[in-house]
Amino acid sequence: MPQRCIVGAESVRMIELGHPWIIADAYTKKWPAGEAGDLVELTDASGRFLASALLDPKERVVARVLSRERMQQLDRGWLKKRLQRAIALRRDHADLTETNAYRLVNGEGDGLAGLTVDCYADYLMVQIYCTGWRKHLKLVTQVLEELLTPAGIYEKTRPQKTRELESEGDGKKYGRLLAGKAAPEPLLVMENGLNFQVSLEYGLNTGLFLDQRNNRRDLVARVKGKRLLNLFCYTGAFSVAAAAAGASLVTSVDASPSYMDVARANFNANRLNPRRHEFVIGDCFSVLEEMARQQKSYDIILMDPPSFSTTSKSRFTTRGGTSDLVAAALKLLKEGGLLIASSNHQKVDLAEYLKELRRGALQAGSSLQVISLAGQPEDFPYTVTFPEGRYLKYAICVKCAA
Repeated sequence: MPQRCIVGAESVRMIELGHPWIIADAYTKKWPAGEAGDLVELTDASGRFLASALLDPKERVVARVLSRERMQQLDRGWLKKRLQRAIALRRDHADLTETNAYRLVNGEGDGLAGLTVDCYADYLMVQIYCTGWRKHLKLVTQVLEELLTPAGIYEKTRPQKTRELESEGDGKKYGRLLAGKAAPEPLLVMENGLNFQVSLEYGLNTGLFLDQRNNRRDLVARVKGKRLLNLFCYTGAFSVAAAAAGASLVTSVDASPSYMDVARANFNANRLNPRRHEFVIGDCFSVLEEMARQQKSYDIILMDPPSFSTTSKSRFTTRGGTSDLVAAALKLLKEGGLLIASSNHQKVDLAEYLKELRRGALQAGSSLQVISLAGQPEDFPYTVTFPEGRYLKYAICVKCAA
């Protein structure tokens, strides 16, 4: 029988509103001793049952709600139903035309708080954002094999100090094979009819951010004959989409030489000549400053920075840094051109992000007209009771006189 754990009034209110996280507080400190992965029953002070949750006692989020109904255990039958529901949602509602790289399970959005599963061609990759799932990883692997018969299943581990590690490059092995045969290195996958290299073994990330698929498809319709500047280009997925769609020039900028090597390889994987375009290795702020001195100009500038990054010359954070980045970029953008600004920072909501864009526009003496706001695609669902799940912000703006 799952242990009973009493939660305070604030947690009761959040559970009743449908939020899946229990944050550590004075009440959780009094819970019976338990291990990560234990199933517990959450109750109010009177003993009224509220939810079944997965325990993670050493973390800030000490428990994650799995069901508003009583569960005796996290077993194969329950897990299979949740995974089947996630698979059906992608089958019925996600546009995966010419695409074999997408998210299969999106944690809280699919009722499996703290667990994600991504599909890369014939392979699956599991990521755990809650230590409690470690105890059930073998069961997750077995049910995924039963339902989907993939060639192999990997886990990509999530180290504690992700920000510091990101600056060390992507040469370290963070992936391990859980079942099946090893994937080719690199593995070639398809998104919107284009080919991209990914690594299921090396690096903190695979090399392709799946949540931008629909936004890259949108870009394709806007770039023909245009000059595009792609800041924080990572491995060049947006750059490849633009070049394949007929952009006259794509300039890709990133501080990482290894990312730029993959970007060039992605161009070659799509029979696009990288020599017809520009690849600039350097700090984005320094590069923008130099381009302004050279009086370069672009029809479209796209910026999709990480929420935090550090180079030898500058430190970028979404709060505060976005406005400076926008101001610097607008100096290079033609009047009537498009500024496309994106952020995946979960703790910065849309209203706050638009304020950052406003500050940047005012700083540059320009105005920005927002013509489109988008987020993540259908395979990254979030529940209306979990606002943190709507993390991706993608604003398409037209530059005009202030």
